[in-house]
Amino acid sequence: MAFDAINWPACGMSLAGGYLLGSIPFGLIFAYIAGAGDVRKIGSHSIGATNVLRTGKYWAAAATLLFDAAKGVAAVLIAARFYGDTGAAFAALGAFLGHLFPVWLGFKGGKGIAVALGVTLALAWPAALAMLATWIAAAAIWRISSLAALIAAVLAPVYMYFLSTPLNALLTIVLAVLVFIMHRANIARLLNGTEPRIGAKSAA
Repeated sequence: MAFDAINWPACGMSLAGGYLLGSIPFGLIFAYIAGAGDVRKIGSHSIGATNVLRTGKYWAAAATLLFDAAKGVAAVLIAARFYGDTGAAFAALGAFLGHLFPVWLGFKGGKGIAVALGVTLALAWPAALAMLATWIAAAAIWRISSLAALIAAVLAPVYMYFLSTPLNALLTIVLAVLVFIMHRANIARLLNGTEPRIGAKSAA
């Protein structure tokens, strides 16, 4: 698509709307409801489902995973309804950025895996299922959530290229780069063998 054919105001609104939805900190909310306190003070200090799981509040972690994915789905579907495929892609990016850098929390949020799954599910569900299967397989083998997420992120653009559109494949390349940036501390721990395994609890 030529740049002069893009409806930039619509893309801007899609990006902003996606950001606002993505910035809802469900992990922080569910951790407080479960009595685990501020999840940003334990483990990786992230508001994502994996860090909520470290509190031992399994229902809160499951709810965080579900709602973080759902906000990605909602952002994409709403934008697609009004602004088509291009708007949907910008909303997907906005939701991802909102989760990573929520204005309400000083721009310190989660690492985006559940949201990435949600936006991918709304954009191209076969690619999302392939990503999920990759994560599950890697997590089952190594029992390390971050490693599974990184492997899924690397393969996501490949899945999108074959199962969706070039625009969505380009989007997932951008998301994959951001995932690696947000997981840089995890990558360092993976390299020195200190990355915690799935289900390991962290003290506050």
